Amino acid sequence: MEPDRLNSPDTSAILFEVLGHQLQFSQDPNSKHLGTTVWDASMVFAKFLEKNCRRGRFSPSKLRGKRVVELGAGCGVAGFGMALLGCDVTSTDQTEVLPLLIRNVERNTSSIVQMNSGSDSFGSIRVAELNWGNEDHIRAVDPPFDYIIGTDVVYAEHLLEPLLQTILALSGPKTTILLGYEIRSTNVHERMMEMWKGNFEVKIVPRAKMDNKYQHPSIQLYIMNLKPLERTKITRECVDQPIEEVETGPIKNGSDEDCDASCGVDEVTEVEVENASGRMVPVPDLQDKKLSEWEARRYGAMAARLLRDIKIS
Repeated sequence: MEPDRLNSPDTSAILFEVLGHQLQFSQDPNSKHLGTTVWDASMVFAKFLEKNCRRGRFSPSKLRGKRVVELGAGCGVAGFGMALLGCDVTSTDQTEVLPLLIRNVERNTSSIVQMNSGSDSFGSIRVAELNWGNEDHIRAVDPPFDYIIGTDVVYAEHLLEPLLQTILALSGPKTTILLGYEIRSTNVHERMMEMWKGNFEVKIVPRAKMDNKYQHPSIQLYIMNLKPLERTKITRECVDQPIEEVETGPIKNGSDEDCDASCGVDEVTEVEVENASGRMVPVPDLQDKKLSEWEARRYGAMAARLLRDIKIS
């Protein structure tokens, strides 16, 4: 997997500005655990929130006080995007990742609070261990949640079933699921979509709703809600539990009010070439072009895929 790493091996921290805050996320790209690297989908997710927070369902007035659980939080980037909009976030991961995640949460929370002393714009963010499918861990974080979020948590087929069961266990009838990930395996992607569409109403965020810079054809964001049958089942299971209402609102295709309209992914205009697995990979024209840090990260990842197909077991 090394050639597909999006950060150089000696990069120990990523500086990332979101919602007016300069955040610093420590990472360890040389670790054997995938959760200790800042992956690009988490940055795309946070910048998507930034772009769409002026009004509609992702505005601070709508999100303030909402309960959010982040699955596979890793370095914690996506969770901070929600916390900066007023949500109370529980960022979760496996025990091996928690020390790095805790360090990032403590450092950035301290910085945000110092900059906004006396302001209630920042919600909260805490860390908890959660192994997918572990009933004790799930009960400990106190579901149901208003929002379930995750970025780059889908990379191997054997993880799809425990991820699905964990999402269902953390959900209430009005829970909204926000997931973002980079497509690395066609087989995993197809199986994932089959499972999701069997349980959720799935909407793809169009590229026009993403940040102009922080986006890429292989990175997709999804907004999902439980299908009516699943909502009924969860309602019966949680009938004795109080559930805070989430203002989801109707879906308005192409509306500036709500950014979950499913218009599909914008057409890709870059030239495409075939990689070792037969998948078409877009290749941009770099002639006489000065690359930003984000573009360098993305083009480096694409070049790696041209050299060999990455398989994660």
